[in-house]
This record gives sequence, C-alpha cells and structure tokens, in this order.
Amino acid sequence: MSMSQLLHPLGATLFFNNARHPRSRIFKSVPPISGTYVGGNAEFSGFFVGAQSSRQGNLPPAGSNETSAKHKAFFWKRGESDALPYIQTLGKFPKEELEDKVVMVRFDSSILLREEQDHTVQSILYAHLTIKYLLEARARIVLVSDWSDGINSRFPDLQSVAEHLSLVLGVNVVPSQCLSHYSPPSEALEKMKVLLLENLSEFKGEVCNSLEFAETLSSGVDIFVNDSFSQSHKVLASTVGVTSFCYSSIAGFQFEESLRKLKNAVGSGKRPHIAIIGGTNLSNKAAALCSLASVCDGLVFVGMMSFQIMHVLGFLVPLNQLELGATKEASELVQVAQDRNIPILYPKDFWCLNEKVPNQLELFPAHAISKGWMPVDIGPSTLDEIKALLKKSKKATWIGPVKFKSRHASAVGASKLACILNALSQGDCDVTIVGSVACKTMTDESSSIPAFSVIENASIWWDFLKGRKLPGVMALDRAYPFKIDWKSVYREPAQPLVVDIGSGNGVFLLGMAKRWKHLNFLGLEINEKLVRRCLIAVHQSDLTNGYFIATNATSTFRSIVSCYPGEVILVSIQCPNPDFNKPEHRWRMLQKSLVEAVADLLIPNGKVFLQSDIEAVAVRMKEQFLRYGKGKLSILQAQDTTKYRGWLEENPFGIRSDWEQHVLDRGAPMYRLMLLKSNIVH
Repeated sequence: MSMSQLLHPLGATLFFNNARHPRSRIFKSVPPISGTYVGGNAEFSGFFVGAQSSRQGNLPPAGSNETSAKHKAFFWKRGESDALPYIQTLGKFPKEELEDKVVMVRFDSSILLREEQDHTVQSILYAHLTIKYLLEARARIVLVSDWSDGINSRFPDLQSVAEHLSLVLGVNVVPSQCLSHYSPPSEALEKMKVLLLENLSEFKGEVCNSLEFAETLSSGVDIFVNDSFSQSHKVLASTVGVTSFCYSSIAGFQFEESLRKLKNAVGSGKRPHIAIIGGTNLSNKAAALCSLASVCDGLVFVGMMSFQIMHVLGFLVPLNQLELGATKEASELVQVAQDRNIPILYPKDFWCLNEKVPNQLELFPAHAISKGWMPVDIGPSTLDEIKALLKKSKKATWIGPVKFKSRHASAVGASKLACILNALSQGDCDVTIVGSVACKTMTDESSSIPAFSVIENASIWWDFLKGRKLPGVMALDRAYPFKIDWKSVYREPAQPLVVDIGSGNGVFLLGMAKRWKHLNFLGLEINEKLVRRCLIAVHQSDLTNGYFIATNATSTFRSIVSCYPGEVILVSIQCPNPDFNKPEHRWRMLQKSLVEAVADLLIPNGKVFLQSDIEAVAVRMKEQFLRYGKGKLSILQAQDTTKYRGWLEENPFGIRSDWEQHVLDRGAPMYRLMLLKSNIVH
C-alpha cells in the first residue's frame, strides 16, 4: 500500500507487526474509522521542526561530510547575523491571537514620557503605534518601565505617570501596585484595557534579573512585547527574565525599527561609508573601532581620540591630551585602516583657550599648539576637509560628541558638522547619528523633518561593534529570516507537505522522501552541521521532494510553513531531547505558540504524529497538543490501543529513524500517538 492510503478517505490505515528489521515488516490492513481521513486532494508529506535537536540526530548522520559551495555560502551569510538574530515582531504575529490576551509591554520611558510627543519623530511614532495596534487587536495591556521620580521630577508618583500616558495615548491608563502587593496584573485587567505597574527602578530584582521577580512581574501574562530597545544591552528582569514565563516574546514596532537602524548603520549597502568618531576612551572602544574600520571606507576623528591617533601617526601632540595606556590599541586601529587602504582624517586645526585670557579663542595648527593653550573645538580647515570627504560618500555615521577636556560656550564645530550632515541627508546619502549628544545637536540644527536615522543609546552601538550579543534581543523569539523560493526547493512545490520537527540526521525524512515521490518532505533542525549533511544526502540521492532548513522551528514554524503553496497534511515530532522539554525550560520545544501554529496550518483531517522512548515526554507532548490545539485536535484511535495503555503499537509509516531503531533493538518500548485535526470549521 502507498503512503497516500494512510490518509486517503477510503483507504486503510497502515500499521506494522513486530518485525524488527524494516525490510522484514509485513503490512496489515485495519479498516478506517469514520472521520479519520484527509481531504480528497491531500497526501502525506513530512515537516521537521528545528526546535531543540531531537535525538534522531545522535547517531551517525546521513550523507558525507562535504558540502557544496552554495550551501557553504548560505550558512556563512547566516552566521553574519548571529549577534543580531532575526526575531519575531508584533507586525508579523497573528493579530487574531492577540484578542483578549494579556500582553505586557516594556515601553521606553525616555520616549513615551517626553513632555512633547512629536509624531514626526520616528521613535515616538513607532512607540505609539505599538500600543495602538494592541488596542485595535483587543488585547489587554500591562505597561511596565522605569523612570526618574522624586520631588524634582515631572513624575513624582505612579499616578502622575498614568495621567501623562492616558493623555498622550488617548486611552485610560490605570495605575496599579500589583508588584508591591504580589497580585497578578491580569486580575486588575478584568475591568480595564490598560494597566500601568510601578516604577521598576524601585525593585532590586529588576536590575539583577531575579527570576522570582520576573515571575511575579509576568504573572498571568500571555505575551511579552519588548518596545524598549535602549535597554537591550542590559540583562533586566523586565526584558530578559520575563521571557521565561510568557509563551511568546516579540518585538514592538519601536524596538523593531531601532534594530533595523542598527543593522543598516553597520551593514553593507551604499558606499563609500564614512564614520565620524567623537568622544573619549579609545582603549575601551578599540575592538569596536577595529570592527568599524573593517566595514567603513574612511574614519574621521573629531574628539579626544584624535590626539591618540595623531600620536601614533608620528605627530607632536600635547601630552596632557593623550589617553594613558591606549597607544597599543590606537596602533592596531591604524594598522587595520592601512591594511584596507582607507583614509584616516584627524583635525588639522583647533580653536584653543588659555586660562589667562578666558574670553579669547585662538586658532592653532594641530601640530603646533602653543604652551598654555587647550583645544576646545575643531577649526575651519578641519571642517572643510571633512566636508570635502563627505561629499563623495553615500553613507555617513556620526558617533560621539565633538568634545575636549576644556570647553567654551562659543564652540560651534559640532553645530557646523551637524549642518554638513543634515544637508547630506537631504540628498542621496544615508546618515545615522549615534549617541544622545550628537542626536541633540543634529535635531537642533535640523529645520525640517529629519531625514537621518537616530540611535540615541551609544552603549548599544559600541557593544554590538565589540561583537557582544545584546541580551534584550537574544531573549526574544526567533523568526526565519529568508523568503523561501519553493520552486527552487521542490520540483513540484504544490505537492502536499510533510513536516518533521527536530529532523536530526534525516534518516527518517530521507527514507520517506525516497519512497513517496508524490509528496514533499521538509526537515527543520536547529543543528546546522546536521542540516548541511542532510542537504548533501538530498543532492547525492537526486531527490527533488526533500529539503532541510537550519532553524529553531519552535519560533519559526509559522513563518516558514505559512508561505508553503501546497497543503500541510502531517506534522511529526519524534524523540525530542527530554532535557529541552521540561516544563520550566525556556527553550522547550513544545511551547504554546508552536502547538497553535501546527493546529492552524494543518489542513482539516491533517494529522500530528508524536513519539518518544520516554513515556513522560510523550505524555507531556500529548497534553500540550490537546491543551493548546484550540479544540481542533483529538486523539485518533485507529486501532485497539487498550493493550498498550493508549499508545500505538507500531510506527505506522514503515520508516524508522535510527534512534527509534536503536531503542527497539535494545528491547525498549516506543510511546506513539496520532492526533487528528477536525474537519469542522470553528
């Protein structure tokens, strides 16, 4: 009998006898039970979810250890985004899933608590959009953040913050002291739409990312939305800890836009790309500056770090302007730039101040500053040279203030630099401003709607350039980053699809694809090495109906499978690693969002096949699917399972994974279950 008969409306359901070896199996037919068939056009196909790797992949993998240049390039490109992974966003999250859900929003107080809420400022616009979108979706919202309070603050208490948010958001925001009274915020939301919790800066558990505090904070919450990108470099209970207790953790619109700006600021794109660097502390930023030098086409120094660069290049500079212990780092930075043959610009002249004549500024060449005079600003020749270089650029990034040890009220170098960049931004040059001081200078000098991008928190920028992963970003659910061209993946992309979650080394999926050519099979697996080898095996076997993707399908299942042009008729999860399926594990495979996605994307009368050699894991999988399947899934009793306490005696597909075979060979049992999706539209 064919695999299609397994799900055919008039066919028999296949099971195997107790034969040990796959080749010695004897088929026996069991009459189908009413209501257990798939629609007339449906056939069987497999889908592998790349959640935490299943133990299908623990034994020798299929295929050789070589890989094609195409696949090498694919995985090399994926590796570039490891520090900034593709994350689930509010805009791509199913809007209907938000209705009546308790959604916690970690908002950015530096944006929503500003006195002026100018919607021409992108950060304000997107922050408002997050709340508006959730209200339109009929979600119940819990707002959390930290802010400065006290007698001299605009917001001396929780009530004043709630009143401000009510005014700017156009909705009644009710203050609640749930955290102090240890009561779930969901209880207070029964009669209101938006709740505001206490100032998080008052709780020690926030800063130390206390799991106990995070659990209290997220009690009763279904979905977490992080819309405070400015805190992404910190490990906080409200940005990291709460994700352990919410079934979905996604980025709000302001967070998503800020992340996009960060990627664009350092990513490949328009060239030439010139970086203008101000500020101090070169030794601490050396790794980040070397990274910047490796992607930019020119470096311009306009702050205290310029003296260190000039010193390394052999120019005479005042010793009191040098940073102690930074010579080695500066030399390495210059070497990186010279190896890439990119220019380094440093000030050619300075406006200087003498304490004996505090009201008089004198202009000196950078290499000939007279004794007793201290630089306070860059000079006109420096600005002319910067302007000439920037005229040729298509991308410019200004990070850090034009700042020196001494200051003077008449220093205008930063303002003139801002005017140059503002003019460039009105043309064909992409301009990004990083850091609060530089951002304020640019905003003050901009006479129209800003055409430049702003990243106000420079710490995030520096941490990213140093190669550090941002905790607030890493804590969010992943999304699959690429648009899949199904026509290039399968010869017949409209054939019914079978998905195996945690495909491991692919023995099961490859065997299925070889036997049933009229179905397409997709394996999703988090272990990239295993996926590489599976793709090699697909190529060597000349299979046109099998494919594997390296991804964490716990969070990417919906985004991948929802765009498939054919029907999804079967999803299987086999032998998931028990260590990743404990209820308290953050990255456990069977989270509510995955079960709901499977239930949504299966066609009516589609099936879910679950099996494990550990009964507790199999029981937990069954309970999760029945609990979160939206009432669409039920146990398919295709044979008398009383003898086996409700478990299927045999694998119904005739193909065993190597782990399953390993378990059976040692005489241990497998715990199997088949679920059926109802053909009744709810």
